[in-house]
Amino acid sequence: MQQFLVEVSKYILALCMAFYTLDSLLVFANRNEQEGGFLYVRQAFWIFVIQLGSFYNLAVLSRDWMYVYMYLAMQVLLVLILCVTSIVYQKINRLLLNNMCMLLGIGMIMIARLNMDKAVKQFKIIAISYVICMLVPIIITKCKFISKLTWGYALIGLIPLSMVLVLGETTLGSKLSFTIQGITFQPSEMVKVMFVLFLAASLSKGTTIGRVLLTGAVAAAHVGVLVLSRDLGSALIFFVAFLLVLFVASGSYLYLIIGLVAASGASVFAYHMFTHVKIRILAWTNPWTYIDNQGYQITQSLFAIGSGSWFGMGLYQGVPDDIPYVEEDFIFSSICEEFGTLFGMCLLLVILSCFLMMIKIALKCKTPFYRYAAFGFGIVYIFQIFLTVGGGIRFIPITGVTLPLVSYGGSSMVTTMIMFFVLQGIYMVAVKEGDKFHAGKENFKHRKNRTEKTNESLEEREDFDEKQDEFISE
Repeated sequence: MQQFLVEVSKYILALCMAFYTLDSLLVFANRNEQEGGFLYVRQAFWIFVIQLGSFYNLAVLSRDWMYVYMYLAMQVLLVLILCVTSIVYQKINRLLLNNMCMLLGIGMIMIARLNMDKAVKQFKIIAISYVICMLVPIIITKCKFISKLTWGYALIGLIPLSMVLVLGETTLGSKLSFTIQGITFQPSEMVKVMFVLFLAASLSKGTTIGRVLLTGAVAAAHVGVLVLSRDLGSALIFFVAFLLVLFVASGSYLYLIIGLVAASGASVFAYHMFTHVKIRILAWTNPWTYIDNQGYQITQSLFAIGSGSWFGMGLYQGVPDDIPYVEEDFIFSSICEEFGTLFGMCLLLVILSCFLMMIKIALKCKTPFYRYAAFGFGIVYIFQIFLTVGGGIRFIPITGVTLPLVSYGGSSMVTTMIMFFVLQGIYMVAVKEGDKFHAGKENFKHRKNRTEKTNESLEEREDFDEKQDEFISE
C-alpha cells in the first residue's frame, strides 16, 4: 500500500506543479497584473495540494509525527503570508508573493526530508524574516530619501564584508561567515541588498565618466574584499550585477565589452592564484576520473538527477544524503531525484517567471532609482540561480552559492525575502506612478475635448453672426 501511494503521489505532485507553472506563465497574458484574480487563487490551491501530498508521504513513510507538526506549522505560516500581506498591501504583486510561497514550501519539504533539525531552524528563520519584511514595502513607498543614501549603502556593505575578512571562519577554502553568540552570519548574502541600492542610487544621478568611475571604484572594493575572502561565487554575482546595471543605465556597449574582458582576465588570475578554484575546475572538466575525491560532489549530483528520471523516485525512495552539503548547494539535485526532472524543470520555469516579473516591474518604473534597483535585484536573483543549478548539472564549475528561498541557510533566506519585499514596494510605487500618469493623461484629454467643444461653439456663433449681418443688410 505504501509503495502504491508513493507511485501515485509522485505523478499527482508533478501534475500539480505543472498546473501551477502554467498559471505562473498565463499571468503575463494579462496587461494588468491585478486582473488575474482567479489565477492567483488557483495558484494558492496548487501550493497547498503539493504541501499536503508531500508531507503526507513523508509522515506515512517515516512514521514520524514531526512531519505532521511541521506540516501544520508550515500551512499556518503560508496562509498568513498569502492573506495578511494581501490585506495590508492591497496593490501588491500577487505573482511574486505566490511564487515566493511556492519556493518556500518546496524548500521546507526537501529540508524536512533531509534533516528535520535544520527544517525547524529554517522555519523559525522564515517566520522571523516575514515579520521583518512586512515593514519593507512601507519604507520603500513612504521614505523618499532612500534614493539619496548612496554612500550610506556603500559603507553598510563594505564594513561587514571587511569584518568577515578579518574574523571570518574558513569553509572549503573560503571565508564566508562569522559567528556571534552562537548565530552564524554570512555578510555577503545580506550585503547584496545594500550593493544593489548603492548602484541604483549612484547611477540614477547620471552616467558621466566621473560618476561611472566612482561607482566602479566602490563596486571594485566590494568585489576585492570578497576575492580576498576567497568567496568567489559572491564576488562574481556582485560583478555581474554592477556590469549589467551600468549597461542598463548608460546603454553603452563599450562598458559591457570592457567588463567581459576584465572578467575573463580575473578568471584566469583566480585559477592560478587559488587552489580550491583549480580543484573545482578539475572536478568540472573531468569528474569521473576523480570520482572518489575532487569529483565526488558533482558525480553524486549527476547520479541523483539521472536516477530521478521524469517523475522521480518518490519521497524517501532516493539517497540525496549521499551528496555532501546537499541542503545548501545541491538541493536542486535532490528535488530532481525524488520529485523528478519534470518537477525540477517546472521549478526553474517558476523561477523564470519571477525574473520576468522583476524586469516587468523595472520597465514600469518612471523613476530611475526604482528602475535600476528592480533590475539589479532581478539580475542578482537569476544569476545566483544560474550559478547554483549550473554547478549542480555540471554546466559550469561549482561556486558554492545557495538556491534562493529553497536551500537551507539563514542569511540567504533573510536576504532573498527582503529582496522580494523591496520589489513589492517598488511595484507599489510603479503602480502609483502609473495611476498618476494615466490620471494626468485623462485630464489632458478632458481639457482638450472641452477646448475643442468651446472652439466649435465659437465657430458656430461666428457663423450665426455673419448670417445675421447678411440678413440685416439685405
